[in-house]
Amino acid sequence: MIERNPVLDAIMENIRDAVVVAGSDRVPVRVNKAFETLTGHAGEVFLRQTSADASVAHSQLVQAIGHAGDDPWQGEIRRADGSGLMSRVSVTAIEAGAHYLALLRPAGEEDCKKFGHDVLTGLPNRDIFADRVDRAVLQVNRAGGSIALLMMGLDRFTMVNDALGHSAGDRLLTEVARRLRHCIRETDTAVRLEGDKFALVMTIADVDDSVIVAEKVLAAIKEPFAIDGQDVVVTFSIGIALYPQDSQTAEGLIKQAENALHHAKISGRSQYQFFSKDMNNKARSRLDLESRMRRALVNEEFVVFYQPKVSAENNRIVGAEALIRWIDPDKGMVNPGEFIPVAEETGLIEQIGTWVLRRSCQQVREWQGMGLETVKVSVNVSARQFKSRALLDIVTGVLAETGLAPKWLELEITESMLMNDVEAAVKKMTALRDLGLGLSIDDFGTGYSSLSYLGRFPITTLKIDRAFIADVDHNPKTAEIARAIIGLSRGLNLEVVAEGCEIAAHIQFLKDNGCDTVQGFFYSRPVPAEQFQAMLADGFLRGQA
Repeated sequence: MIERNPVLDAIMENIRDAVVVAGSDRVPVRVNKAFETLTGHAGEVFLRQTSADASVAHSQLVQAIGHAGDDPWQGEIRRADGSGLMSRVSVTAIEAGAHYLALLRPAGEEDCKKFGHDVLTGLPNRDIFADRVDRAVLQVNRAGGSIALLMMGLDRFTMVNDALGHSAGDRLLTEVARRLRHCIRETDTAVRLEGDKFALVMTIADVDDSVIVAEKVLAAIKEPFAIDGQDVVVTFSIGIALYPQDSQTAEGLIKQAENALHHAKISGRSQYQFFSKDMNNKARSRLDLESRMRRALVNEEFVVFYQPKVSAENNRIVGAEALIRWIDPDKGMVNPGEFIPVAEETGLIEQIGTWVLRRSCQQVREWQGMGLETVKVSVNVSARQFKSRALLDIVTGVLAETGLAPKWLELEITESMLMNDVEAAVKKMTALRDLGLGLSIDDFGTGYSSLSYLGRFPITTLKIDRAFIADVDHNPKTAEIARAIIGLSRGLNLEVVAEGCEIAAHIQFLKDNGCDTVQGFFYSRPVPAEQFQAMLADGFLRGQA
């Protein structure tokens, strides 16, 4: 690795040309930010060749540097945008003692345009923009979904140019482009259209997806930029148009996004605006909901309700599922279906989930202190919580803090959380099981239901989804599926819980087929802790007459 040198560091940081430092073997050991901008390759990815495109580009650079002393090498360098496109560059390699310095420059503005990329930022240009919008329209027409087109302009960018000069303005634009790349998925396209104007082309499943990205972009751009030793603060205005809601054509979609951007500019800047007034209202409602949720955490507006789990054999209460409820002081009870998805998207679900876990464990300890019969409490784990590296430490800490024995806690996990990385899921679940608590697969039968994986998961319980219980009394097919899941559970020595039991016929079917535990409105809706405490004192639930 090349020894760091303050002079070289300053040159690498501030020179507009892309620079590669290579060892005596002509293998690159260092690159600057301008190189990352020109080629799209992150420095570490390029140097370690951890992607196929980076490996190709690395080999091309080694070849180019091999021409040290000769005329500049002219050729194409593989970009990292996943499109297979190239940057046409001129490489001048200079032998400097035990190292080589290679300067990369675009072979010419016309060449860069021909290959579809902006000369300054390395982002796709307006030509690719039109093509990507057209492609997205074709994809949505074929497979369904929507397109969100975000048209973005820097606010008061001319002030930066006037105050610091055009060179500083160019560096600001290249840094804006870099931050944009970090705000989007690989399947999305970030484009520099002209001047300080950028765009994002995204396929989305829901309007909220575009809101999430717009907020991420606004937050990323608000962070100060270090330009010529100064912290430069700029903001974005964003206009959003949706296909097919706002327009039936690609051309119309672009026009509507531009109109929305104009509206965002004149409405106060540093914000996003949808072309549709209804969408603006929905976005504002979502932001309001997020703000109220943050307040609710501080003001302790959340409460835990408990739905009893009952033995199908003798109607005895054997457990409870803890369910989050929000009682807004102004709006009353807020439907979980309204706030849970937003909590998941914003990351607030991790704080809320930890709170529910702690409160549920505290509650069981309180009931134990009253001399009531102890039952196991089941707490739902969200996808974000399960992915978090802190989950094991949080569970361990809550159990230690509350003094609840692990055998009285069960975590409920949905199938879909486990299938992205089965090995990691098994490792995490095993660590949780080693604490002594139970693990339940929730909504079994509605997700992947892969039997080959099910045997590997260290679970204690399967929950049959309500979809298979709703009509077991008169639908032979769903009745047979329910029987199969019950049989599977018993064969794997797992407890089986049926949720969504609403009528006596459901209970009788499950009892006749060997289901251990039932849960549903037949016995009780989720109730506040005080009401569940009274049920627990009795010990039995008779169900609906």
